[in-house]
Amino acid sequence: MQGSQVSVRAERKPDQTRRRILEAAYQEMYRRGFQGMRLDEVIAASGLTKGALYHHFPNKRALGYAVVEEVIKPMLEATWLEPLRQADDPLQSLLQVIESMPTQKPGDLMVRYGCPLNNLAQEMSPLDEGFRQRLNDAFDLWHGAIGDALREAQARGTIAADIDCSDVASFVMAALEGCIGLAKNAQSVARLAACNRGLVQYLGSLRR
Repeated sequence: MQGSQVSVRAERKPDQTRRRILEAAYQEMYRRGFQGMRLDEVIAASGLTKGALYHHFPNKRALGYAVVEEVIKPMLEATWLEPLRQADDPLQSLLQVIESMPTQKPGDLMVRYGCPLNNLAQEMSPLDEGFRQRLNDAFDLWHGAIGDALREAQARGTIAADIDCSDVASFVMAALEGCIGLAKNAQSVARLAACNRGLVQYLGSLRR
């Protein structure tokens, strides 16, 4: 009875209810993929009711789209945009973000489950155009953050003017996804750290 009362109170706060559903859905999608996600498991994990879920999300696909827009993209912004925005040394900040990945809290989860963005892209982009477009927007956000940091470093004379920052940003993203994939398969934080160190060395070599 007490659990039901808590659930009812939560459902009267629509913003909090929506967030609880999104967080539960994200965890289920991260572990099992979108196709493996079961709505009854999301409902159970959120502690809410089926009516609450369908009030906010008419179907599973709408919930999946919202996870990309409201959970994964803000995670990218927190990881990449905020640390690099207005940094005194944009290149050094980029190196620190990459180097610290294996020791940060998401690092152990990525070793276990992989990159949530890339996982969904591999699973859903060939199957659903709505997912593909939203995931592409997220990749563009990530690419833009790295590219902007490199261009700012270029403007400050930290790296050479003839470097194509867009190409380097694409390479960094591809390398990071490869690092995460290797670490996931090996289930090894050490593998992720070693791979990231190689990428850090490459970026460091761009300094003038």
